[in-house]
Amino acid sequence: MNVLLLGEKSNLIYDKIISLEHNAYIICDKITIDIAEQYDFIISFGYRHIIKEDIIDKFINKIINLHISYLPYNKGADPNLWSYLENTPKGVTIHYIDKGLDTGDILVQKLVQDNIETDTLKTSFDRLINEIVVLFNENIEDILKGNVKREKQKGQGSFHYLKDKKKYAYLLEKNGYDTLVKDLIGKI
Repeated sequence: MNVLLLGEKSNLIYDKIISLEHNAYIICDKITIDIAEQYDFIISFGYRHIIKEDIIDKFINKIINLHISYLPYNKGADPNLWSYLENTPKGVTIHYIDKGLDTGDILVQKLVQDNIETDTLKTSFDRLINEIVVLFNENIEDILKGNVKREKQKGQGSFHYLKDKKKYAYLLEKNGYDTLVKDLIGKI
């Protein structure tokens, strides 16, 4: 199987795809249908572009996203930051990509515990990245074979664009991503 890995974090899952004797290719730039049609399955991980509808239509049940939030909470950009600002569950989710943003059916997800007293945005982000890679490695064979039961997202959750964090940038001015998460909880 030819698997297209989209996004800057794809190198973290590349070896697993290769170990399953599939071909894997990484692209970080915006893709077109002409590019996508060369592949059998698409996996998005840290991809900063919205995938066009013609690609989504062509890859029904063959395009997934690795998202570092416990969907339906914190869809869109900066999910780790928003999980603290809004005090929502922290976790990771692998879901199908549909025409909405982070609204597709869930394949697998996991709640992730943090250490409120010592975690920073960076340490919590790194933990979520590690957890999504583990979740991926444990489930990708079944996902590729279509052996994972999909579940509709329950509840509305929340959604954020990149520009939405500008209003709260002052909270990160002093320490940036080394800001303690306890200083962010519920600041909305």
